[in-house]
Amino acid sequence: MIFRGTSKSSVASMAVAGLMLAAPALAQPVAQPAPPPADLLPPAVAPAPTPTPVPPPPAPAWSRRDAQALLAAVQAIGAEGLDPKDYEPATLAAAIAAGEGVALNETATRLFAWLVEDLRDGRTPMSARVQWFVVDPDRDLNPTALVLARALEKHDVAGELAALAPLHPDYAALRQELATSTGDKTVIRANMDRWRWLARDMGDQYLLTNVPEYMLRLTVKNKVITSYRTVVGKPGKTATPQLAETVQGVIFNPTWTVPQSIVKGEGLGAQLLANPARAKRENYKVWKDKATGFVTVVQQPGKGNSLGLMKLDMPNPHAIFVHDTPAKSLFAAPNRAFSHGCIRTERASELGMLMAMLGGGLTKEEGVAHTLSGEYTKVPMTKTFPVYITYFTMARDVTGGMRKFADIYGRDAPVLTALKAPRQLHTDQRKSNEKVIEIVDDLGAVKT
Repeated sequence: MIFRGTSKSSVASMAVAGLMLAAPALAQPVAQPAPPPADLLPPAVAPAPTPTPVPPPPAPAWSRRDAQALLAAVQAIGAEGLDPKDYEPATLAAAIAAGEGVALNETATRLFAWLVEDLRDGRTPMSARVQWFVVDPDRDLNPTALVLARALEKHDVAGELAALAPLHPDYAALRQELATSTGDKTVIRANMDRWRWLARDMGDQYLLTNVPEYMLRLTVKNKVITSYRTVVGKPGKTATPQLAETVQGVIFNPTWTVPQSIVKGEGLGAQLLANPARAKRENYKVWKDKATGFVTVVQQPGKGNSLGLMKLDMPNPHAIFVHDTPAKSLFAAPNRAFSHGCIRTERASELGMLMAMLGGGLTKEEGVAHTLSGEYTKVPMTKTFPVYITYFTMARDVTGGMRKFADIYGRDAPVLTALKAPRQLHTDQRKSNEKVIEIVDDLGAVKT
């Protein structure tokens, strides 16, 4: 309301005066609830501290004497099939001449580590190891830092480096061949390096098959107890890959579950369902799931079984295993790259019995009984029994003589190229990153 005789400016002044009079009342604090007990309050969150960069630890201290021992090892490394220039002998000699200190420590540590890596794990990079799916455990058993610490603590650089060499006598035989050969030594060097791709200690008892030799041997304490001719994968997509697996059991009179590439893809399932007499004659059992229509075909044990009378159970993603075969005549051929990837072996029942006796505690009589029973029998291994599928184009044969074998898969070339090229820095890669090739079995079926 505006009173008569009062100007607008007066009214404004009166309004301002009213607000000023009311201000003390408006400024009174509003009553707040009591704070909760301290033990119910959430903990204060401190701001994250700014991380302080942690400098790398200093390189181990090298004495001039230990560094000179390293230089001598580099200069003599050709005896191991490696090239001294890969380990910069001139750089190391200059660091030694400059005296002890940071520069010598860093140079000697770097070059010692390179030597350890190549002697322990192999000089060839993984990219040049075609179809190599073996994981070498030596890096875990003898890490570089531990080898270096021992070498400097004991002042035994040469001894620690020498201790990395493969224990298999074939490596020593190749080293001797390298020392005495007057011809081209590149293939010798390549095969020495292949031994370094495997475990330094392969165990007291194991199976080893050298694919280019077409032979398999049962070895106890590095002595060949007996050997067997083999049939290996044909060159190309069915070439046998290189593996280190563990035999988990011996299967006498195995069954063979026919893969769907034959059952469905080639129509075998429908043919056998329509012809029960053929199924019986060829020793197949076949059935169809009424709900899904899925057809299963299993070849029963018997001499005509695709896997013969014995199979070594060694699970792996490649579906590669050692087994018998009804096609015995192929063992008489000089070149035996006929299979679709697996290792077929002669005298397979004998091998199975020996394996079951050594690794599964079976008696000879039990082995004979299982073989003759005609029934599927799996004997689990109670002892670890490795099997190595290797690829050596120069090695001692089963009689102990040094021989050169045909490079049936052409796997030497990338190794030789890598050995001639400058050394590559090692990575964390432990096996080939190639795609696992689907291996086709003896009847043309894909194993899954």
